[in-house]
Amino acid sequence: FSLWSILRQYHHSTSTATTIMVWGVVKNVQQSLKYRGGWKGLLEHMYTNGDYPFKFGTLMGIDAAGNKYYENRKDYPFGQHRWVEPGDIHNFDSSSISPEWHGWMVSQNDAPPATEDALIAERQKSIPKLCRSDVPATMDSNVGHQETLMNFHHMHDQSQVRSRGYNIGNPVVGLPPGVKDSYYTQPGSPYNPASIRPLDFIGETESGKKYKSAKWADRLQTPEEKAKVAAEHAADAAKTMEEVKMAQAKRMAARRSRGRGTVVGAGN
Repeated sequence: FSLWSILRQYHHSTSTATTIMVWGVVKNVQQSLKYRGGWKGLLEHMYTNGDYPFKFGTLMGIDAAGNKYYENRKDYPFGQHRWVEPGDIHNFDSSSISPEWHGWMVSQNDAPPATEDALIAERQKSIPKLCRSDVPATMDSNVGHQETLMNFHHMHDQSQVRSRGYNIGNPVVGLPPGVKDSYYTQPGSPYNPASIRPLDFIGETESGKKYKSAKWADRLQTPEEKAKVAAEHAADAAKTMEEVKMAQAKRMAARRSRGRGTVVGAGN
């Protein structure tokens, strides 16, 4: 083969591969648009998951936060065959995944939580009743009595629900300013409410600024206020010294008024 024929064959194969690749992208986009219900759903998928080629799978369930859980064991390897698409695309946090769905996501079990109630009901049919029970039917389950638990902003890890700074709250999780943090702190921790000392002011500057210590007073005072305070301190010190001198003079006068004493036999 001549060099020209080799280059022409290479160019033909390259252009063919490029055409196939571009056509594959076009078909992928068309299928994704149909699967996602239009451009809005497709762009949200790219914004949240950042996946391309676009992922396709079976919707396995939706939790209370609106998170959608998908599975595709055929086209994706193990570890990538299950994924979640967040309900709140702007403030999604990994702790928004509920514990039961988290177990399914990491392949601890293959039965999605949506089928657990049906599975438990089916298994309970084969469990004999050993004694009569007065538990209402609504509470008769395999785990017994359950209290309703409300998770702030659908976040199951409450350590995320904390203020990001003084009096600003946490806009990421929707925590308003001034609201108490939801996460647990050990006794003795500087973040524990019992360890936080109340803010007590000991004075106020002439300009109306309150201070909690002498150091803060020095920081908040203007130069004119500092000069006035220094003058007052100097006047108080001079007054104190004058009082000390007067008290000392009184003591010396009292000593002189007592005399030198009486010498025995001096009058003989």
